[in-house]
Amino acid sequence: MTRSELIHQIKTKRSFLCVGLDTDIDKIPRHLLDYEDPVFEFNRQIIEATADLCVAYKPNIAFYESRGVAGWQSLQKTWAALPQDCLSIADAKRGDIGNTSKMYAKAFFEREVSGLGFDAITIAPYMGHDSVMPFLDFDDKWSIVLALTSNAGGLDFQTHRDADGVQLFERVIEKTNGWGTPDNLMYVVGATRGDAFAVIRKCAPDHFLLVPGVGAQGGSLQDVCRYGMNADCGLLVNATRSIIYASNGKDFAERAREEALALQQQMERELAARSL
Repeated sequence: MTRSELIHQIKTKRSFLCVGLDTDIDKIPRHLLDYEDPVFEFNRQIIEATADLCVAYKPNIAFYESRGVAGWQSLQKTWAALPQDCLSIADAKRGDIGNTSKMYAKAFFEREVSGLGFDAITIAPYMGHDSVMPFLDFDDKWSIVLALTSNAGGLDFQTHRDADGVQLFERVIEKTNGWGTPDNLMYVVGATRGDAFAVIRKCAPDHFLLVPGVGAQGGSLQDVCRYGMNADCGLLVNATRSIIYASNGKDFAERAREEALALQQQMERELAARSL
């Protein structure tokens, strides 16, 4: 999905919602365990219930890797079930020396090689340019670099200031800006960081930001939009637990839709307030 196609979907659906598919087999409704592939069946019903309300889906790869071959099969079927009008994000947080990153990129981007053809992948930039560039070498794919994350431990390093008073996450954004463009590079910025979005927009005014932390983690959608939205919206706000685990009963998909709809309606108001 290109940048222009993503913007079109945001304006068409009046939404910039990304639904996280961090599917834990120990948390899904018990009746699904009767299916041959309970994880895929859960994902399938969540996708069907929310597809018209969101513009992206983001499976967290660890939840599938942890189940070995069965988990990878669930992931492959889930990817194949994702709507073509939604951005597909592999939340893998990969990043290693060049040859290794190239193999990671092939694993998630090249359908002919691995059976997976995600549009985007999350990347840890700590090892520098040769760990990120192999992902950017793929046409029409997105690299989403971790910048300022929503977890408490993110503050251990990401806000450290150098001798010039510049925080590490700012250096990451400034440096990686020269490796990609707003057409193939995004940043992960946690919703719980509030007005840090204003600082980030000075470093990356045109890039899309993938924003976890709204919902169960307590991030404010209003603050994210106030400080982070740009002329193209420029936001993909992820919600996971508040949507997919809204119910553990047979009505789980209906309840997931209700939660997604509530967020979509808030997003529609935010877009309208900025004439987008």
